[in-house]
Amino acid sequence: MMKLTIIVTVAIVSILAIVLVALSLFIVDQTQYAIVLRFGEIRKVISEPGLYVRTPFVDNVVRLSKRYYIYDIPVEKIITLDKKTMLVDSYAIWRIDDPKKFLESVRTVSLALSRIDDVVYSGLRNTLAKLEFDDIVTGERQYLVDITDFAKKNLADFGIEIRDVRIKHTDLPTENQNAVFERMKSERQSIAALIRAEGQKEAQKIRSEADKQATIIRAQAMSEAERIKGSGEASATRIYAEAFSKDYEFYKLLRTLESYKTIIPNSVVIVGEDLSILQQMK
Repeated sequence: MMKLTIIVTVAIVSILAIVLVALSLFIVDQTQYAIVLRFGEIRKVISEPGLYVRTPFVDNVVRLSKRYYIYDIPVEKIITLDKKTMLVDSYAIWRIDDPKKFLESVRTVSLALSRIDDVVYSGLRNTLAKLEFDDIVTGERQYLVDITDFAKKNLADFGIEIRDVRIKHTDLPTENQNAVFERMKSERQSIAALIRAEGQKEAQKIRSEADKQATIIRAQAMSEAERIKGSGEASATRIYAEAFSKDYEFYKLLRTLESYKTIIPNSVVIVGEDLSILQQMK
């Protein structure tokens, strides 16, 4: 009977020892931080993977992930520099950088997300309020760097590292869309009308210059034609004079026949040798 009691006692002690050892040891994964708490006070922060020991029934181990998370921030209303209201849908990439600060300040991931939401919204509001609507929608998104830097600076004290802040898309509230679209349409129409007017002005300028050049060219051509004509007439007169001086009688006969042709067109005239009709015409 006594032997049985000893066996039972040894078995109970062994079981208790196994349980005690099991409660004393814990494993930390490579994707985790482990924070050892004793009565709510942080005693140790473990960032390296491995097997560790704690005081059973006294120490509590809290595990936090080292991974990056994507937090889809709820859509927020932002007022731009030109007083337009726009809806901004954004997200943040973040992780726990300092588990001690994280646990002391926000304690849980849900509270951390709430803090990220507040800080990123403040960054969006402060940065986009300095820009006009068109620059936000169509311009380079360099302003995202400023928003990311703002979030990094303001969340570092909470043990949170912000890797990046991005805007998925921007939109207008339903009640403002038609007004903004009409204004944008009116602006584009004004720009188009201005471009057309400038084009017509330039076209008129080109036409006027072309007409001027054409007038100058015609005048020069007429002057050259008159010069050539005068030169030709002078040459003809000279040739006639030379011919007349060589054979006066022949030249007189030729000019007389040409006169007949002019005086009596489309007719046949028979004259004698004395050409008496010419004397009568005179």
